[in-house]
Amino acid sequence: MEKHDRVYETYLQILKEELIPAFGCTEPIAIALAAASARQLLEGEVIRAKAVLSGNIIKNAKSVTVPGTGGLKGIEAAVAAGAAAGDATKGLEVISDTNSEKIEKIQAFLDQVPIQVEVMESDHILDIQVTLFSAKENSSVQVQDAHNNIVRKEKNGQTIWKKETEEREGKGADRSLLNVKDILTFADIVELNEIRPMIERQIAYNMAIAEEGMKGDYGANIGKVLKNTYGDDVKVLAKAMAAAGSDARMSGCSMPVVIVSGSGNQGITASVPVAVYADYLKVPEEKKLRAVLLSDLVTIHQKTGIGKLSAYCGAISAGCGSGAGIAYLYGGDYKVIAHTLVNALAIVSGVICDGAKASCAAKIAVAVESGILGYFMYKEGQEFKAGDGIVTKGIEANIENIGQLAKVGMKETDKEILHLMVDGR
Repeated sequence: MEKHDRVYETYLQILKEELIPAFGCTEPIAIALAAASARQLLEGEVIRAKAVLSGNIIKNAKSVTVPGTGGLKGIEAAVAAGAAAGDATKGLEVISDTNSEKIEKIQAFLDQVPIQVEVMESDHILDIQVTLFSAKENSSVQVQDAHNNIVRKEKNGQTIWKKETEEREGKGADRSLLNVKDILTFADIVELNEIRPMIERQIAYNMAIAEEGMKGDYGANIGKVLKNTYGDDVKVLAKAMAAAGSDARMSGCSMPVVIVSGSGNQGITASVPVAVYADYLKVPEEKKLRAVLLSDLVTIHQKTGIGKLSAYCGAISAGCGSGAGIAYLYGGDYKVIAHTLVNALAIVSGVICDGAKASCAAKIAVAVESGILGYFMYKEGQEFKAGDGIVTKGIEANIENIGQLAKVGMKETDKEILHLMVDGR
């Protein structure tokens, strides 16, 4: 790789596409965005609403608190927030400027407007269609493949706008060019002025919500439990701060985060532990930014084979990414970072995603612990080797194995999780 060659420019574009601000858990926010966009098209008062959603959207929106709603949870709250108080022009910050008056409107919408929720049979893991009805009209908006990727708008059953086929998947830059060796090279040579605004914003937003999670009373307060139980050692603090960010975010904290792979929890997990270690080690600011960048891209690389939504917990990918970033802060070269990742993946691969909710914070803590342990294992001359379970030779082969496990092997797991969450006991 050389500066400004094809791979370099692709990596820059990936970061620009991925590191965007979002207000609240991205699945309910994507529903709110579809609802707000549909409301723009509709004349008259909304008298009925319908949300038809792919299973993974239902799973991730069912139990999480929607920020800016006064503590309301779930899919219906997301529809109401978008339709009654959303600003579709703000993308994933669609409900970022709610106030007490708007919260009253959201509650009134929920009280007065029937909202029907249905499971969508779709080939797309991420698929949302929200339809709003007035006395004389209806409007519908579809979001697909990426949380802010609106692909179709309809009015009274007629398509009035759609993305062309080649644009619909929302894939953007070619993520198949990602590999750990080139990611490390890119982290070393990228011109800071090209990435500084993105990474500084990610660190600032995500550290701020982590600090809020440590101060407030959110969810199961995993961050505070870790710190109060195990102390202020940097290994503990890295886990605790990342968990605290999720504590706050899953419980409706009205602060934005910068996401990775479409997920605020992954954005927090990929950045906060690395920032904590960077401050502890007192590395130059440049090294800190490059380490977080490396963690982000390693996380995205793992998720490319898995998909944005899966039965495989995305925090695991980000925890392993943060382990790579921490290894980089300690001066680790390609060999060290590759072995850190293999070790970490061997420890925690297979943790399930059963939707967005308070326990995500605990899973984040476990993921970060595995990333840190993966590095210190290698530092002590210990490693998992090819033939140990699903571990194989070479970091790229291991990432490919995890993608196969998550995307193909866990399909039935995903269906059973949704069944237990929606239809089970």
